[in-house]
Amino acid sequence: MFRSFLFSISFYIGIIIISILFIPSFFLPQKFALFGGKLMGYWSIFCLRIFLSTKIVVKGKENILKDKKFFIACSHQSMFETFYLQTIFNSPVFILKNELLGIPVFGWYLKKIGSISIKRDKVTKENLGFYDDILKIVNKTNRPLIIFPQATRVLPSERPPFKKGASKIYEQLRIFCQPIAINSGYVWPKKGLKISNKVITISILNPIPPGLTKENFNYSLEKSIYSELDILD
Repeated sequence: MFRSFLFSISFYIGIIIISILFIPSFFLPQKFALFGGKLMGYWSIFCLRIFLSTKIVVKGKENILKDKKFFIACSHQSMFETFYLQTIFNSPVFILKNELLGIPVFGWYLKKIGSISIKRDKVTKENLGFYDDILKIVNKTNRPLIIFPQATRVLPSERPPFKKGASKIYEQLRIFCQPIAINSGYVWPKKGLKISNKVITISILNPIPPGLTKENFNYSLEKSIYSELDILD
């Protein structure tokens, strides 16, 4: 319990300090805010290792796509992946729920780094322009998109069907998908105490090429990620 408390206090104090230090980045080119996000990723790694004695293992680095347009579809068990993935990919663009943009300061950062929000299960003017927004980013930059097909954090034992968002992006963009499985919920659960002396494994899986139907893609993606999580369990 003490180590969990120490981790949480240290982590959030660090995030607050970084956020304050990078407030001037709101008025500077985007690359400064992106660096702040990467710094938060390294801070989360530091806190996990120092306060929870967490070992972090990355499998499948050879599967990371190079010189190709792609988006990332990742399992979602904790806050860990939202920070950590910024350290191994080129300033990813997060696709997230609209409510997060309303968080003071942190939400401003999300906007500054180009995060794209969507209102779940609603037809709005903003949602209608959602795919136009992501298409512009894909065409203009080499930053990969990140989407969490489960739509929210889940328990390590849960296997909910993937939402349709990832398959729609796959169909619209016609680019590769980089599936990633992460078992972070065993260390950093969405509720309750953090758990020490565990291993977080990030599995970068074989990419899925464009050209499948939405249904076949969604099946392949879900099977790929959940099969890997079953092994990591």
